[in-house]
This record gives sequence, C-alpha cells and structure tokens, in this order.
Amino acid sequence: MRNSYTIPAAPDKHRRHDVVVVGSLNMDLVARARRLPVPGETVLGDDFAMVPGGKGANQAVAAARLGARTAMIGCVGCDAMGDRLMDALDAAGVDAAGVVRIDDQPSGVALIGVDDAGENAIIVVPGANGALDADHVLHHEPLLRGASVVIAQLEVPLPAISTAFEIASAHGATTILDPAPPRPLDDALLRSVDLMTPNESEAAALTGVDVADEEGIRAAAHELLDRGLGAVVITLGRRGALYADVSHQRRIEAFAIATVDATAAGDAFTGALGAALARNAPVTLALREAVAAGALAATRPGASSSLPTTADVRELLAAAAP
Repeated sequence: MRNSYTIPAAPDKHRRHDVVVVGSLNMDLVARARRLPVPGETVLGDDFAMVPGGKGANQAVAAARLGARTAMIGCVGCDAMGDRLMDALDAAGVDAAGVVRIDDQPSGVALIGVDDAGENAIIVVPGANGALDADHVLHHEPLLRGASVVIAQLEVPLPAISTAFEIASAHGATTILDPAPPRPLDDALLRSVDLMTPNESEAAALTGVDVADEEGIRAAAHELLDRGLGAVVITLGRRGALYADVSHQRRIEAFAIATVDATAAGDAFTGALGAALARNAPVTLALREAVAAGALAATRPGASSSLPTTADVRELLAAAAP
C-alpha cells in the first residue's frame, strides 16, 4: 500500500507545463431527445450538434480554461474531423505539439444521446486513438518531464498510459487517472497512480463492490486504495464526491444546479482537479473547485463547449459560500 497522497510542497516554476493530458480526442455527434431509446427502439430527436470532444481533449481544455498551462499527447486522423479537433485545442490555448496525425485511421468519434433530464448514453469508436502507443509517448517525453500534473483516461491503449505515468512519476509529477471507460487494470499500473477519479459505476466495475449506499461507496474506495492507489475521489453526481486516502476520508457536497447535459461533467471535474493541484491548491479547495467545475459543465449542452472558466468557478463558489 502506498503512503497517503500529498501534494508537492511548492509548484516548480521551471516546469514547462502545469498539466499534460495523455488521452483521446473524439468528434462528438450529439443527438438530443425527450428520452433515450431502450434496446431495439427508435425515438425522434429534437436537436443535433457536432462538437469537439474525447475525454482527453475535454480534460485538457478544462484545465486550460481554468488557467493551467496545458499540453496534450494523443492521435487524430488526417481528416476534416481531425482538423477541427486540432483547431479546438489551439482555440483553447492547449499545446498540441504531442498530437500526431494518423493517415490510416479516421479520427475518433463518440455517438452521444442526451435526454431531457440531462442523462446520456455514449458509444465511442476510437479510430486514431487506438494508435497511441508507448513509442509515441516516449517520443514526447520532454512534455511529460516538464509537467506538474499528468492526466490520463482509458480511451487509449494501456501501454501508452503506463509509459506516461512511469515518466511522470520519475520526474516528480502528480499522476491522475480517470478510469473511463472502465476495464481491468493491473496493480502495477495502479501503483503509479497518485489519484484516481472514478464515478460510481466505474468504481463498482473496478472493484466488484455494490456502491448503492454510503457504506458501499466507502468500501469501494478502500478496495482501490488496498491495490496501491495514493488516493481516490469517487464522483457522485448530485451527491458531490467522496475523497479517500490511506489516512483520511472527506465528503465534498454538491452544488444545487439544473442539469442540462452531463456529458462532460466528469471531464470538467478531472481537468479542474489537475489544474488546482498543479498550482499547489490544498486538497480540500482543489476538490471543491473540481465539483464546482463538474456542476457548471452539466448546466450547458455539449462537451468542450460546456467547460467552465476560472471566473465561472469562482462565481459559483462565492455564491455557495455561507
């Protein structure tokens, strides 16, 4: 078991980037309908949009909008969607030097259905994201050596993530893993993770623990810690989040918001958490900012288009202050 996760004593001003995200870039094809279809059913939709997304790109944009110097490592196709994805990173101020164009694979695509309650169902076709390998990560090692925080998700091959976290850990960066979509993870990878950010369903899939109640959520967190994680934050939607490390637990309360589209709420949470930790914010404040960012993203339609700015987060925190 690892020691309790602690943030470095002070940010390193010589690092080139605050946050480097290793992960996916997808074009999100979003259809809105009154309700989501059940298997075998067709429903009529109300609206459609094509929005740059992918969990990796969303988290990079989220961190950048919150003031973090951010870079991205990933793959897109040599197609029109790839052009749009690269343009979106540039517009958000994300350094895309680590994003390579793949000529034999299309850019990744996510098919997203959203209902009137803001709930969603998503099918991801990885495309070029599947070409992200350890060699590509090693080629961009200087980006990782210059990071304060390195974030990854599970929409890209595991060898790329393992390699990135090995480099990050060797150079003193904090590593954050968003385990989505969930898949089996070996303990060697988990031991390289300082902080994991699963939602309830991901925590259940990774541990086999029923998380239907508070006791189950806490049991799932401890199961993950026992496998070598430094710390875990289980996001709970309208119920906030639970943080746990080997010596502490704390609940972070949710904000009262009207959910419009929860598609990128988890990505906003993880990106905001990375940005806050990179600037050496205390854990409690970093978690509160992350919950606020996730809540704000759920109040707006779309993925990257819903991600909040620093001013947005500060306004919500001020409004919720006692």
